[in-house]
Order: sequence, then C-alpha cells, then structure tokens
Amino acid sequence: MTRAYANAIAPTRTEGFDATRRIAMTLLAIVIALALEQWRSFEWRVSVEHAFVAYAGALERRLNGGTLGQGVVAAILAIAPPVIVAAAIFFWLDRVHPFLGLVFDALVLYALMGFRRFSHAVSAIISALKSADIAGARRALASWDGSVAVDLSSQEIARIAIERGLADAYRQVFAVMFWFVVLPGPAGAVLYRASALLALEWKGGLQASDVAALPRSFALFGRAAQILLRILDWIPSRLTALSFAAVGDFEDAAFCWRTQATTWPDAYGGDAIGAVLASGAGALGVQLGGARPGHVGASRPEIGIGDVVEPEVLPSGVGLVWRALLLWLLLVFLLSLANWAG
Repeated sequence: MTRAYANAIAPTRTEGFDATRRIAMTLLAIVIALALEQWRSFEWRVSVEHAFVAYAGALERRLNGGTLGQGVVAAILAIAPPVIVAAAIFFWLDRVHPFLGLVFDALVLYALMGFRRFSHAVSAIISALKSADIAGARRALASWDGSVAVDLSSQEIARIAIERGLADAYRQVFAVMFWFVVLPGPAGAVLYRASALLALEWKGGLQASDVAALPRSFALFGRAAQILLRILDWIPSRLTALSFAAVGDFEDAAFCWRTQATTWPDAYGGDAIGAVLASGAGALGVQLGGARPGHVGASRPEIGIGDVVEPEVLPSGVGLVWRALLLWLLLVFLLSLANWAG
C-alpha cells in the first residue's frame, strides 16, 4: 500500500515542483532583465524593432488587397514566426538545462522591455525643468515622444511626459510581463511586443491624429492586428490600472477608471490605454488628456481629477510606476511561494 501510494502521488509532486520552478525562474528572469536594462540599455533594440517593422511593411505591400481576410493572413505570417522561434529555442535550451532556459528568457526580456527608455527620458525632462531649461526639456520630450515640442509650456511638457510615460510603462513593461508570465518561455512577451508593433505599423506608421485619413482598404487590412492587440490588452491593462490604484489614491483612481476609461479615443489606444491613463491620473490627483498642441484629428477628452499637471508632479509619476512594478514582482513572488507550499 505504501509503495502504491508513493507511486500514485509521485507525478503530482513532480508536476508541483515543475510549476514552482517555472514561476521562480520567471520571477528571476524578470528581475535580471530589469537589472540589465537599468545598468545599460539594449543597444540593438531599435534595430530589432525596425527589422520587424520592415518585415511587416513588406508583408503589407505584398498582401494588402483591401480585405480583412488578407489582414488576418498577413498578421499570422508576421507574428507566428518570431513567437514559434522564441518558444522552440527556449524549450530546447530548457531541456538541455534549466539554467540555459533562464538565460534565454532574461535576454529576450532584456531586448523587449523598455523601462529604462521611460525612466531616463522622464529623468532628463525633470532635470531640465529643475534648471529652468525649458528648451532642453522640449528637446528631451521631442526626442522621446517623436513629435514637435516647440512652444510647449512647462505644464504641457509635464502633462505629455506623464501621459507618454504611463502608456509606455504599460506597453513596454507591464503588458510584456503579464504575457511572459502567462505563456511558457518568452513566447508571450514576443507575442505581445510583435502585436503592438504590428498594430502601430499597419496604421501606416502615422501619428494617432492622422489615422482617420487612412484609406478604407488600409483600415480593413490593419483591423486584424488591431483586434488582436485589443484582445491581448484586455486583462493586463486592467491589472495595470488596478495596480496604479492600489499604490496611489485608490478612491480617485477607481472613480476615474470607472467613469473615464471608455471615453479615450481608439486612435490613441482605446479603452486599454484609457484605463491606464485614467487610473494613473486619479492615483496622482492630476488631469491628463485634453487638447495637445500641434496635433489635429481625434479629440482627446480630459481625464483624471484634481489639479493641472505641474513639473513637480513628474517624480511622483515615476514613483507610481516603480511602486506598481514592485507590486507586480511581489505578487509573482507570492505566487511562487504558494505553489511551493502547496
């Protein structure tokens, strides 16, 4: 009886150990990737993204006949290869030795996550504004945001920096982390970043204000990528909004999230980015959105509650993202402990 019982529970114990190991390795890979990026930015990230965008552009030129079906086929051809290759390499390395799988996970995350891009850009703007160097702050914002920042006031610079910072933190950190944890190996992280880049590219690489001017055929072709990104955004955007509420002013963040997220235009990210910005604005007690100088097209409602953004709020915005990130890491750690204890 004792031997039979031991044989019966052995697979369960092995499965439990494997699950605990996977979660622990996932947490370790995230921490290593974040530490590497804070130490030194991945210099080839832009080149990797440009290579994928060029590949997506080639697919669009060959396959865009103005139908949704062609967009579906093109989206599969664009996203499936990098996801399958990343998953295959991970499983092969993990089979050879779990440490090799961990190293590969960390390197892929290091290449995909862009927390340093957000934090250092905001730090440069904060430093310029503290020195009353408004021209330097405009240059730093233009370099980061890729838009014209001439004649922006210090308040407008701070507001746009917080908006872009919260959106970038979600797109390049929190959503990537979520899908990295959910899917095996780095497949989820690659899936999300490829989908986000594809959805942007098949808007024609234009600013959100120009999307309305796209031909209907292009809009139909790119709709599959937009739908996929919306599906992938549904859970992590809400978890990110909940995290901002938990580490900030919960009542105001929850109110803004509940009443304002759905008013954010699809041209600027829809209700996924709307939830992140509304919750972040409420958590900080500031107003975001509204008219953006130099931009035309889809109107942006005001979201948030409280005061107009002042430059002094920028460090609080960075702190909000850091606290939310630490909360996510803590939850992954507790999940690994719960699996180990179980």
